[in-house]
Amino acid sequence: MAAQTPAGDIVTAGDEQATTMADVLRLRLTEGASIRAIARRLKLHRKTVRKLLGVASGTRRPKPAPARTSILAPYDGDIRKAVADCADIRAPAVLDRLRERGYQGGISVLRDRLRQLRPRPAREAFLTRSYGPGRMLQVDWADFGYALPGCPRRVSAFVAALAYSRYLFIVFTLSQKMGAFLRCMDAALRFFGGRTLVDVFDNMGTVVKERTQQTVVLNPRFLQYATVRGFAVQACTPRRPNEKPYVERPIGFVRTRFWPGRRPVDLFDLNAQAAKWRDDVANNRVHDETGKVPALVFKHDERKKLTPVVWQPFDTDDLFSTTVSKTFRVDFDSNEYTVPWRLHSQTVLVRGTDTEVSVYLEHKRVAVHNRSWDVGQTVKDDSHEEGLLETKPRGAAAALPAELQGLGDVAAEYFKILAANGRSLRKEVERLVLLSELWAEGPTREAMAEVMATGHVGAEYVEYRLRHKKGLVPGPAPLKLGNDELDGIHLSEPNLAAYDEPRPRRTLNPGEPPTEDES
Repeated sequence: MAAQTPAGDIVTAGDEQATTMADVLRLRLTEGASIRAIARRLKLHRKTVRKLLGVASGTRRPKPAPARTSILAPYDGDIRKAVADCADIRAPAVLDRLRERGYQGGISVLRDRLRQLRPRPAREAFLTRSYGPGRMLQVDWADFGYALPGCPRRVSAFVAALAYSRYLFIVFTLSQKMGAFLRCMDAALRFFGGRTLVDVFDNMGTVVKERTQQTVVLNPRFLQYATVRGFAVQACTPRRPNEKPYVERPIGFVRTRFWPGRRPVDLFDLNAQAAKWRDDVANNRVHDETGKVPALVFKHDERKKLTPVVWQPFDTDDLFSTTVSKTFRVDFDSNEYTVPWRLHSQTVLVRGTDTEVSVYLEHKRVAVHNRSWDVGQTVKDDSHEEGLLETKPRGAAAALPAELQGLGDVAAEYFKILAANGRSLRKEVERLVLLSELWAEGPTREAMAEVMATGHVGAEYVEYRLRHKKGLVPGPAPLKLGNDELDGIHLSEPNLAAYDEPRPRRTLNPGEPPTEDES
């Protein structure tokens, strides 16, 4: 583009730029003006001045550093061979091989190199499939971490969605084991009011027992459950979420729309909130893909296409076969539960529901407890210890004798320690009974506690505390006859002072002889 001066000369854009360049250089080199000053005087932008001066961002670009040789360069052939032999080989395994060859670098640079060499999966196109009403249900688990206050177990969400209407079911649990999974499946079938032709599941252990490139072996118990309930089972390929999009997207919807800001008190409260949100929001919203309301599509189109479920009995308990320990306990789901002590070393079957744990010896139920969703707890039934003490001589000896029951917990602890020593328990009982009668139970109990505080046990120590440390005077307790009516009689002390005074003399009648006392 050219411009014309008042004198009629034609000035091209190139000439104008050259003039500006000359002015910028003159001010910079001869006058030493700053970039800001040059821009102000020539009415240019500072970036333009920097560009003309060959300056980028206030500093000249440094010369590129010479390329560095990687520490992995001598081992590149070994790395390539390892990847060629096994495309899925992990960096730690390759590192072990390189260590044998003398490699002294770290694993991070090796990970980067493997990332460059590992063959990338070919990009593929996916078909958009649609399924008719009542044909498919998709099921998956979602983990929500340690979300309940005071509960040391992870919270999981069981999510099931119908592929046609996108009608959603969700329930939260504290376990993903087989029993909990089957109970959630029953709850979902009852919620939908029927079953679909096929149920699609993730590659979960409760569904898939073993998988190879050619075959998929389903879990026998779940396969039996599916047969009884009447639906076919399809297991997805690992790491292929595109095979179950109708449940993957609802899980994301739960995480972003329901979960943020939730502060449930317990699992019951969490499920109450989830059920309300499911019915009021999730199933009543306009679906992003279909543009329809899932609840309305389910009500008018899909519900009538579902096949009724034949509710044949099926065992959905958590099952665990184990051996009773010597302390007559069974381990079940990270807790211990007691059984009658005579069953120690027996093989039993433990059954668990969401609320109850039962123990069976063959077909007989021998113990039942409330289920603990804590971890590392011992759930006890005191009746399971009945009769055990009589079979343990040392344990019976350590029990508090009936004569000293009035001394309470202090005496119970005292005799438990005493039984571990070589003293005669019979003599100890006799002397302690005597001390409690002479000094009463309260002071005797205090003396026993003080003796144990010094690290000793023994009736002589107790007596020494009573006589010399406390300075008490023995006073026998009232005699007990064993009859409440007789023991309840209280007589006042007679006044014997009258017997100390002399009796007045009696006036004798004429001729009456005096008595021996009066003579």
